[in-house]
Amino acid sequence: MRSLTKAIVVAAMFCCSVSAKAQTTAAAISGDFPDPSIIHTANGYYATGTSSEWAPHYPVYHSTDLKSWKQTGYVFDKAPDWTVGSFWAPEYYKIKDTYYIYYTARRKSDNISCIGVATSKYPDHGFTDHGVIIDHGKEAIDAFIYNDKGQLYITFKAYGLDNRPIELLAQKITPDGLKAYGETISLLKDDAKIGMEGQSFLKHGKYYYLFYSAGGCCGIGCSYHVKVARSTSFAGPYEKYEASELLKPAEGWKCSGHGTFTQDAQGKYYYILHAYNQRSEVFTGREGMLATLNWNGKNGWPTMKAIASKHAYPNIHDTFNAKKPALYWQYDFHNASPVVKQGNGKLSLSGTMLAGNKSGMMYGVRPMSDHFEMSTTVTNHNEASKGLAFYGTTKAVLGLTTSGNTVKYWLIKDGNTSLLDSATINANSPVELKFSMTPDRTCKAYYKQGKDEWKELATGNKVSISELPQWDRPQRVGLYFNGTPNEQAIFSRFDLVNKAD
Repeated sequence: MRSLTKAIVVAAMFCCSVSAKAQTTAAAISGDFPDPSIIHTANGYYATGTSSEWAPHYPVYHSTDLKSWKQTGYVFDKAPDWTVGSFWAPEYYKIKDTYYIYYTARRKSDNISCIGVATSKYPDHGFTDHGVIIDHGKEAIDAFIYNDKGQLYITFKAYGLDNRPIELLAQKITPDGLKAYGETISLLKDDAKIGMEGQSFLKHGKYYYLFYSAGGCCGIGCSYHVKVARSTSFAGPYEKYEASELLKPAEGWKCSGHGTFTQDAQGKYYYILHAYNQRSEVFTGREGMLATLNWNGKNGWPTMKAIASKHAYPNIHDTFNAKKPALYWQYDFHNASPVVKQGNGKLSLSGTMLAGNKSGMMYGVRPMSDHFEMSTTVTNHNEASKGLAFYGTTKAVLGLTTSGNTVKYWLIKDGNTSLLDSATINANSPVELKFSMTPDRTCKAYYKQGKDEWKELATGNKVSISELPQWDRPQRVGLYFNGTPNEQAIFSRFDLVNKAD
């Protein structure tokens, strides 16, 4: 059984405290959390979602009441050997006492997206990868498992990269959930060629209902929306519902889609999906949303209604006193291999740059709003560059860093680095650094030492970061390091405070 919540993720671990700023219309899970999947266990509810190019892979959140959520793990700490990237659309399933994740990733040997499967005795950690279960043409993505009268099927999207209509396909899988066999079944075809993916199934009365998302999933020009079709047989043929859009997004949101269902303790159906905030859009990414499902439509068709929650964004106050870093930290695994040590009020960040990366290493968190301040204290001095950054890719970074006796404010755009401003500092004293981010996607940068007042760099020059988010994922914000493996950056705190609008 799948389920999710009205409440926001509180991504706080032992090393930090969390306060909050209220907002009027909230996501169910704020920040970058596309393609959500949910499972209900004896210990509560677990949710996981797409992580794209950020590691660790597939964050997992837990709730006991569908109101308060906390991150408890990741599906993979390291990428499975066969994969190279594009970690999309994880899907939970359970067989007996074993948890399954069916996930999409690009295959290392040919860069083709396939569907893999991993298992664990726990829903939030300890997963063992079993490799590819679906390899179909140029692309196979968006797995969903359905049990029809004791026969397990894996359903997926195919032909998204071919010069032909997309199809939603199904194939039988073995009782242990690890192997697909038999002929593929075509369930539904995108004859209109507008996009079709993110399917899930419910049986109600004599009908099998196939819910899916049409349109473009991602970016400012997205057109995602939820549709439904039904059949008296799982294998079809399916009749498409005449309505152009089954689910109207919540006020202030757009491009709703790719969801799964659950029931609460009273048997009420909920649909968990993602959508973009109309204001922050790609900056905060596709966020987890919630809708209700009822069977009161014309001629037995379902109706859906988006839920707009009211709650608060969590602020982060991390003092690095725990033995391990908090779970909200992520990094670009394509371009850096970080070495992180934490404890006694210090976080040490070092490691190795990969694949010719000269842009540095990001150790960041998901932004949950587009109006906040983040700050840190750098306690050591060496020639390495260390401090704060907004990081989209190695070709799109805004940084505020120290090296030697200098603080620098710089921008990497299209792979080219420009120095925006710099100042001389006392190399024998810790340095505090601060970024101020406003809803117009511009930033201001500040630094100070000791009891001095904050000093602004590039005074009067608000720098745009509108080009940092990528097509399918927002940037990360947080700590930055660029140096040799023998150097390190040492931080004594990290704070991210969301501002009231």
